[in-house]
Amino acid sequence: MRKLLLLGGGYGGMRILHKLLPNNLPDGVEITLVDKNPYHCLKTEYYALAAGTISDQHVRVAFPEHPKLNVHYGEVTDIDLEQKLVHLKDQSPITYDDLIIGLGCEDKYHNVPGADKYTCSIQTIDQSRETYQKLNNLGAGATVCIVGAGLSGVELASELRESRSDLKIKLFDRGKVILSNFPERLSKYVQTWFEEHGVEVINSANITKVEPNMVYNHDEPIPCDVVVWTAGIQPNYVVRKLNVEKDRQGRVILTKYHHLPQDEHVYVVGDCASLPYAPSAQLAEAQAEQIVQVLLKKWNNEPLPEELPPFKLKGVLGSLGKKSGFGMVGDRALTGRVPRLLKSGILWIYKYHSGA
Repeated sequence: MRKLLLLGGGYGGMRILHKLLPNNLPDGVEITLVDKNPYHCLKTEYYALAAGTISDQHVRVAFPEHPKLNVHYGEVTDIDLEQKLVHLKDQSPITYDDLIIGLGCEDKYHNVPGADKYTCSIQTIDQSRETYQKLNNLGAGATVCIVGAGLSGVELASELRESRSDLKIKLFDRGKVILSNFPERLSKYVQTWFEEHGVEVINSANITKVEPNMVYNHDEPIPCDVVVWTAGIQPNYVVRKLNVEKDRQGRVILTKYHHLPQDEHVYVVGDCASLPYAPSAQLAEAQAEQIVQVLLKKWNNEPLPEELPPFKLKGVLGSLGKKSGFGMVGDRALTGRVPRLLKSGILWIYKYHSGA
């Protein structure tokens, strides 16, 4: 029996499972999924979990069930490419014939002193739960500093404003204008929303140090009660340890078929893969579909296509609380209620029809 070992049940991992199961997995192949959690987590919704506007159950989706799928719960600590072994914390290692690494990302602290010790995170479901506890245990009038005004920071700040209107929220942005990579009309819309809802956006920020109850912006101290870090990501530490070629962001460089140049049986999907796009759930799913195509060709002893088609990414959608949002669909900028409804609809379809 050929063993496909899938590390991580994130967006890429789930798409791989749904494309292979229940009917596309060839005879003679079985899958083992390794994940720390007994369910798939909707990472794109962690901001709302941390803000306290949705329940924990809202961000959990069951893994598929199939006789040829083994789900193994554990934490990956090391990957031995030469011996084809994956080591787990306090458990025996697991062997593989084909390996897909989808271990996701961690916060990147950019060598800011104290950032790793004194800030909260929304990178994992456990961290999001801890952040929820700290944010929602604050007393009235407390100050929350959110470092990083990308999509995660913007969504967290707006959701927290709706959840706790009594809090003072400061959002630190390195750019001269918020969401500077988006069209000006969209950036102005988001900036205006924050102004109207009492969220202070601090542009051209440079966080130089974090201490307990203190953030330093350009070395100027700013008192606060909780700091949440949303200022960048890096691949999982297990991937960072791998002795393989990586790009400047530490992501693994792959062939056009998404496997290691030196090992055609090891694939990398999602945030750890070096791709010409910003990491996202949508990108991980698109890449996962191509990995499945390659695996099926190989398992069936069929020639691989000369080229794989370019990814068709549909756009970006972000929320500003429950009633407003923003986004890019194709080349079109959307603001207001429509992008928020679109995002809610896409989430509903994913949760209840993701196997379709």
